[in-house]
Amino acid sequence: MKAIVHEGKEGLAGLKVKPMEEKEPAGFEVKVRIHTAGMNRRDLAVASKRHKAEDPAVILGSDASGVVEETGSEVTRFKKGDEVIINPGLGWKENSDVPPEGFEIVGFPGHGTFAETYISTEDHLEMKPKHLSMEEAGVLALAALTAYRALFTRGRAKEEDTVMLPGIGGGVLTYALKFAKAEGARVIVTSRSSEKLKQALEAGADKAILTDSDWSEELADERIDLLIESIGAATFHQSLRTVRKGGTIVTFGSSTEDEVSLNLREFFYGQYNLLGSTMGSAEELRAMLAFIERHNIHPEVDRMFSIDQAAEAFEYIRDTKNFGKIGFQMS
Repeated sequence: MKAIVHEGKEGLAGLKVKPMEEKEPAGFEVKVRIHTAGMNRRDLAVASKRHKAEDPAVILGSDASGVVEETGSEVTRFKKGDEVIINPGLGWKENSDVPPEGFEIVGFPGHGTFAETYISTEDHLEMKPKHLSMEEAGVLALAALTAYRALFTRGRAKEEDTVMLPGIGGGVLTYALKFAKAEGARVIVTSRSSEKLKQALEAGADKAILTDSDWSEELADERIDLLIESIGAATFHQSLRTVRKGGTIVTFGSSTEDEVSLNLREFFYGQYNLLGSTMGSAEELRAMLAFIERHNIHPEVDRMFSIDQAAEAFEYIRDTKNFGKIGFQMS
């Protein structure tokens, strides 16, 4: 089978499209013919930093939608022809405070979804939401689950809250925008791009400001209850100054530097809550799928690439050209 792999060289120079062995399912395994494989910034991180030149070749990718092609003899949940999505989380079944020991994400260190077929145990698949196209479903799980846990499990967002999303444009925050609006919250976003601010307003944001503006001035009349932070050092202190006293910051990523300094006295006098979040459990994935079906939510799909445009796709997401999700059409 044809696949997008990383091997032999450091960074994006190690990307290549090549034939890989296609296996057959056994026992509780299901073989899925991939239709669309969604791309995440995690794929860029694996190729750029985490997978080394001397490591064995790895098929990249964590997200996908497809059609069940074959099932192992013990499979009961799925049959040939079912339209499914891949759960990108391995080994995290029930909602819990932290992932269990041994939790991994599809696409590293094991093989991922950027291939013509993918084999998974049946407990790591879910039926495709009926209201979504295969392209929409293929770019859903990892980013939408990350947004759902950060917003609701950790952040406890509720109707009439004001939620702020600095750095709108990527997959997680575009889902967070749609989820928060569906819940009845007011949503404020920032971006360095005027075009992305316009797109965010069209997608439902109530207010949009430039990231490099004076937030205290722009938001003088606002009360920020919950702020989802994913930029890191470049915006963290401004985020902390912006959220109301007693409010909550949930962080799930750091696209700039990881380390920040913190004035503890200001922090505890402000009664702030700072919470970390990482993707989510299978239980939360099913809750998220029910949520998007109930509210008829569709992903923000920016662009699709062919498998032979792998290098272009990685450069596109590296340069943050996307608003919403991108992916590969595999069939």
